[in-house]
Amino acid sequence: MKPHEEHKKNAIGRLRIVVVTVSTSRYAKKKEGSSYTDEAGDVAVEEATRAGHTVSRRALVSDDRSMIRRETTTFLSGQEDVLLFAGGTGLSPRDITVETVRPFLEKELEGFGELIRTLGYEDIGSAAAMTRATAGVAKGKLIACMPGSPDGVRTAMKAFAGEFSHMVFIARG
Repeated sequence: MKPHEEHKKNAIGRLRIVVVTVSTSRYAKKKEGSSYTDEAGDVAVEEATRAGHTVSRRALVSDDRSMIRRETTTFLSGQEDVLLFAGGTGLSPRDITVETVRPFLEKELEGFGELIRTLGYEDIGSAAAMTRATAGVAKGKLIACMPGSPDGVRTAMKAFAGEFSHMVFIARG
């Protein structure tokens, strides 16, 4: 048996996942009591569940450093295993998820963003290069910053949700 197969075999099966959508426009609608949809968050939950994990909490925040930091800090001090951010990874001046989360990471998984951009290129062409999606580990937990589009989230989740247990197993030593 190859080492990665051995790790997967010994990894935790069902992880506890937190899904946080980062969207200023949706957050404003929520705050004012208007109806809104969170398709990216819905896709993250759907794909996490399909991969056999449990979504223990879901949140919607604005593109705001203090809100993103608070979600990250709460996650790192809690019992969940994976934190998924959907949104805030583009080129807009408002897109600050990556810059806000990166200081929390003990190790960054550059391949996460590389693969998402490669898979995205196959689907949408060179526009896929505009995501700064990344992931990393901290305190034996996985944090991923995914694109905010439902298709981008689906691409990321289909590529990596099956590896989450393996990643957390390795991160915990």
